[in-house]
Amino acid sequence: MNAGSDSSPGSVQSRRDFLSTVAFATGGATLAPAVATRGFAAGARSSSRRPKVALLATEIRKFSHAQHFVDRLLEGYGWAGKHHHPPFEFAGLYVDQFPEGDLTQDRVARHKVKLFPSVEETLTLGGSRLAVDGVLIIAEHGVYPRTEKGQTLYPRNEFFQKTVKVFESSGRSVPVFNDKHLSTDWGECVAMVAASKRLGFPFLAGSSLPVTWRIPSVEIPLGTPMTESVCVCYGGIDSYDIHGLETAQCMSERREGGEPGVRRIQAVRGPKVWSLLGERPTTQRLASAALARSFTFRGPTDYPCAPPDLKWLRKSHRTPTAYFIEHRDGFRTTLLLLSGVVSDFNYAGMTRSGDILSCQMYLPMPAAMSTLADFFNPLTNNIERMILENAAPYPVERTLLTSGMTLRAVESLYRDQSPLDTPELDVTYAAPRQSTYWRT
Repeated sequence: MNAGSDSSPGSVQSRRDFLSTVAFATGGATLAPAVATRGFAAGARSSSRRPKVALLATEIRKFSHAQHFVDRLLEGYGWAGKHHHPPFEFAGLYVDQFPEGDLTQDRVARHKVKLFPSVEETLTLGGSRLAVDGVLIIAEHGVYPRTEKGQTLYPRNEFFQKTVKVFESSGRSVPVFNDKHLSTDWGECVAMVAASKRLGFPFLAGSSLPVTWRIPSVEIPLGTPMTESVCVCYGGIDSYDIHGLETAQCMSERREGGEPGVRRIQAVRGPKVWSLLGERPTTQRLASAALARSFTFRGPTDYPCAPPDLKWLRKSHRTPTAYFIEHRDGFRTTLLLLSGVVSDFNYAGMTRSGDILSCQMYLPMPAAMSTLADFFNPLTNNIERMILENAAPYPVERTLLTSGMTLRAVESLYRDQSPLDTPELDVTYAAPRQSTYWRT
């Protein structure tokens, strides 16, 4: 699912050995002939042919993010009451690692997808210039180094920078999608967004949570005066936390004045969560409202319908993690990671008048998860829109900010759960007028 970073099973086959195997199985057709460049404007392409897309993946195995995107591009997916086939030619594929259970060879053989040995050759289809009309970077899952702070160093920025170099050398650029947060380095995050502005290509990034179903189907009216948002969800740091933060941010960015950036972040674990929460009665109310939307809440066994008050949470859940975030306009965001209490993503926000709006960002529950994982459908559809319309349906600044929130929260935990000022998170942007979550 798009909420997660489980580790890769088994050993990883070398790319050289794997490509040799694929070349033998497919008659050596792993490289495409050169394709002439069409113009030098960003996104320029002929309207008489199907757009070509390329996908850069860390690995393709069952339930990996790349499997979900690759299969939707190849097989289609359910949309608006019918089976929808993306109007693209899946022209090039790069895969960085081939673990036990790898599905790359199967997809290449069945669908005649061209697998290339490098990012650059994938984007040029074996030629010398950019030869595709859209790029998907799915650098999630795989065996990569981990920092002492608990971050996995996925090559998202590496894939992106290689993509930008191909754009620059080709004299044109095309839309790019980056799965989940941008990087584990703030400077790299900023540079990625800056490159998209400098070269003028649409850049979409982030989680499936902002565009999945909502139960109930609600949206915060643009310009609503708000004071606070809470997301109650599950999972760990530098993996599921980005999904919880995007859950909250896609709602709170619609508040009066838009998003002015973040001033201060503190991340805490264990009993300190309940201690700080005890000082914030409004946050407690919102947490209770969010929990009321959960389908998986594991409440008091003797009184399963009783509200989950702070006393019960303190007694029953000893391993919580919380991010307390103060925005530059005084607005507050709280993320509560309560694995063992819930296994879904739930939001609650408060208006200035004290009204509460809440919903669940619906994902199939992990125990019932199939290979379909339908919450990838609306994210794939938004990627399609971006490539076809040459415009991102929502601002990449959202994911720039949530990436920064994630990085600084991880840093706060690393620094003995100390509060950190965040002058660098001066990310300002306005929410799109049109909502992009899935209604059908």
